[in-house]
Amino acid sequence: MDKAALRRALVEQRLNLPDRLQRADQLQRVMRIWLVDRPDTIIGAYWPIKGEFDPLPALHRWKEDGELLDEPQLRRIGLPVVDKVHKTLTFHAWYPGCPMEEDAYGIPKPKDTELIHPTLLFVPCVGYGPGGYRLGYGGGFYDRTLAALQPRPATVGLGFTHGYLDDFEPEAHDLPLDAILNDNGVVWPV
Repeated sequence: MDKAALRRALVEQRLNLPDRLQRADQLQRVMRIWLVDRPDTIIGAYWPIKGEFDPLPALHRWKEDGELLDEPQLRRIGLPVVDKVHKTLTFHAWYPGCPMEEDAYGIPKPKDTELIHPTLLFVPCVGYGPGGYRLGYGGGFYDRTLAALQPRPATVGLGFTHGYLDDFEPEAHDLPLDAILNDNGVVWPV
């Protein structure tokens, strides 16, 4: 399997999905429903690039919903900041309107906000397959980060249905996700 070619093809397909906005709306609903009974108060996510699903509207709503509970909860959202030396990620507090700057890869990141430690981490999927395995962009940032985090947060992949790869074979260093959600619902665990 030529993973580089597969990544390029999946990103190109994702960018050209004629109904990508409708699929994104559907995945927003799936994500909001999935979050209802989660006990987490600190969730890490990502800034969407290359046509990825944007989890931030659903997470902002989740954060606001926590403030409306009978016993209000302070909920926090974190976005990744790249550690170029160790090629890992840390998560810094994000909220709509917070100061942002571009990282070394041109991706927006929170500027000078607090370091936080998510108990749940939403991860973008270029592709995904059976067993909870994901195909990322090939940099290994999430694999290295998850291998180093103690305690390890629960991990949830987010992607569109076109990214499902029935014959995807993970490599030895790949770590399975705890769950994967797409625009049709929960696809892992089944």
